[in-house]
Amino acid sequence: MAVNRAEQRAATRQALLAEGRRRFAADGYHHVVLAEVARAAGVTKGAAYHHFDSKAGLFRAVVAEVQQELGERVATEAERYEDLWEQLRAGCRAFLAAGTDPAVRRILLVDAPTVLGWDEWRALDEESSARHLAEALAALAEAGVIADQPVEALARLLSGAMNEGALWIARGGDPRSVEAALDRLLAGLRTPG
Repeated sequence: MAVNRAEQRAATRQALLAEGRRRFAADGYHHVVLAEVARAAGVTKGAAYHHFDSKAGLFRAVVAEVQQELGERVATEAERYEDLWEQLRAGCRAFLAAGTDPAVRRILLVDAPTVLGWDEWRALDEESSARHLAEALAALAEAGVIADQPVEALARLLSGAMNEGALWIARGGDPRSVEAALDRLLAGLRTPG
């Protein structure tokens, strides 16, 4: 019986996450009502509050899920290459391409920094894609592909540039021009030779 309850709780949580994600991506945080999410997910409002305690709690869980998926997508694309430099480029391109995904654009890039606050949003980013970027830059510096430098500062600068690029793409900017600009920016990091 306990297994069935655990499975039921997991299914309820997943249904709420899926419906919350759909609505946050489509309507934005401020236009979502937790009771409507619960009803659409086929559960009671009480069940929604039991799992997430508030709309903000549900949003936080959705942000973490989307962040994790984005980090995995970036890592998967990077891992398609053996060359460290190509890994960086592929990961950066995958992040930029995510700007065309409505969930990433609305949930992660537009609403999350405002709703969660900058510090919490950055902490979630650190756990996923920002960590991968810092690791890639550290490996490139160690291999002598880029100059030895404070990797954390460089990772934050590149992360900010890519967030802006992804937002611009999401708002109709030309992805090819953003990729080309990013390639020129990255090329400036390479050591001569």
